[in-house]
Amino acid sequence: MPGGAKMKCPFCDYYETRVVDSRPTDEGQAIRRRRECIRCSKRFTTYEKIEGIPLIIIKKDGNREPYDRNKVLNGILKACEKRPVPLSTIEGTVDEIERALYNSMEKEVTSQHIGEIIMNKLKNMDEVAYVRFASVYRQFKDINTFMEELKKLLNEEE
Repeated sequence: MPGGAKMKCPFCDYYETRVVDSRPTDEGQAIRRRRECIRCSKRFTTYEKIEGIPLIIIKKDGNREPYDRNKVLNGILKACEKRPVPLSTIEGTVDEIERALYNSMEKEVTSQHIGEIIMNKLKNMDEVAYVRFASVYRQFKDINTFMEELKKLLNEEE
């Protein structure tokens, strides 16, 4: 292992091993390595994976909870219900949102920020899904606030 830290054998505690086999696992998210101890010749397996940055969501009431991909996915699925939006497009959109959140390197993000990202994505994906999501997300109180959002959407298209 030139230039790297040594992997300690779990059997004899010797610090020199050699990699016998390496292969990707978990759809390329990790690498499985079969190692052999130089001293005792016993083999063992190690896994190498990217360390995830925990992402905390700050809710409107100030509570904090771990980011949950399924909440984003389910919100978009509900907005796109009975719309001609392929599941692959929805999943790709959730992937894009996640990538943007993790690439920002922020450890805490407000749920409002995520809602705005989702609305921007839905606006380009399907206008009906956008309005559906906006009506729940923005908690329209009456028909007038709903109409204001529709007018904004229509004015952007002109």
